[in-house]
Amino acid sequence: MRAAVNVPAWVKDAVFYQIFPDRFANGDPSNDPAGAERWGAPPKGNNFFGGDLQGIMDHTGHLQRLGVNALYLNPIFEATSNHKYNTKDYLRFDPSFGTNALFDRFSSHVREVGFRLVLDGVFNHVGTAFAPFEDVVKNGDRSPYASWFNIFSWPVKGPREPNYECWWGYGSLPKLMAQHPEVKEYLLSVAKQWTPKIDGWRLDVANEVPHEFWKEFRTAVRGWNPECYIVGELWEDASPWLQGDEFDATMNYRFRAACLEFFTKDAIDAAGFDAHLTSTRALYS
Repeated sequence: MRAAVNVPAWVKDAVFYQIFPDRFANGDPSNDPAGAERWGAPPKGNNFFGGDLQGIMDHTGHLQRLGVNALYLNPIFEATSNHKYNTKDYLRFDPSFGTNALFDRFSSHVREVGFRLVLDGVFNHVGTAFAPFEDVVKNGDRSPYASWFNIFSWPVKGPREPNYECWWGYGSLPKLMAQHPEVKEYLLSVAKQWTPKIDGWRLDVANEVPHEFWKEFRTAVRGWNPECYIVGELWEDASPWLQGDEFDATMNYRFRAACLEFFTKDAIDAAGFDAHLTSTRALYS
C-alpha cells in the first residue's frame, strides 16, 4: 500500500544551483590542496583548483541575483579526489573546503540569506582511505569491519585488482554493505550529524542500496528535520522509490536525456521530444 506522499512545501518554489565545490570559487587560498592549479587553467579529471566554502559564501549575492534560492553541493566530506565521491571520513568536512566549524557558519549564513541547502550523500561506497576499509586491508578477516564489505578472498588486494565488491568494478570505491546492522547504524549516525544543519539530501546511486535501508533513513531523517527533502539519483523509472516511504523525488535524468536528444544532438523532432516528456509524466501520474 502506498504511503501518503509528504514532500516539503518549500521545494515547490525552489530554484536549485548545483555547485562542484573545488571548481566554483577559491575564497581562501590557505586551504588549497597540494598542487592546486591557477584559477582558469584547463580542468582535468584529477586536478584541483582550490574552490571552497568561503568562495561560495563570497558569491551568495551573485547567486541571489540569478534568482537561485536552493544550493545543491556535490560531496563535501573528506576524500582524496577532487570530486569527493570516495569518502575518507563522513564526519569531517574536507580540509581543502574548510573546517567543520566553517561549515556550521556557512550553513547558518546561506539559510539566513534565503537559501535552502542540499548535500550529496554517498552511502553506497567509500574510498580506500576510509578507516574501516584500511583496517580490513591490514587485518584481513580478523578485522572487526570485515563484514562491512563483500570480500571475495583473502588477503584483500589493491584497487588495481579488486577482490571485493566495488562500484562498477572501480577498486578505488569499495561498496558498503548498507544492510549490515553496524553499517546501517554508522550511516544513520552520519546522517544525524549533518541533517539538522541542512535542508535536504541528494542520495548517490540510490538504486544500489537496499530499499529497507532507505525506508529507515527516511524515518530517521524526518524525525531530526521534518522539512528535509530527500531526492535519489535514479536514471530510469523511479516509481518503486516514490511510494511515500523512501524518497520525495528523483533526479530527472529522463528529462535531461530528452533535452540532449532534441536541443543538442538534433536526434529527435518536436513530436519525438513531446513523446519523451509524455512517457515520463505517465510513469508518475
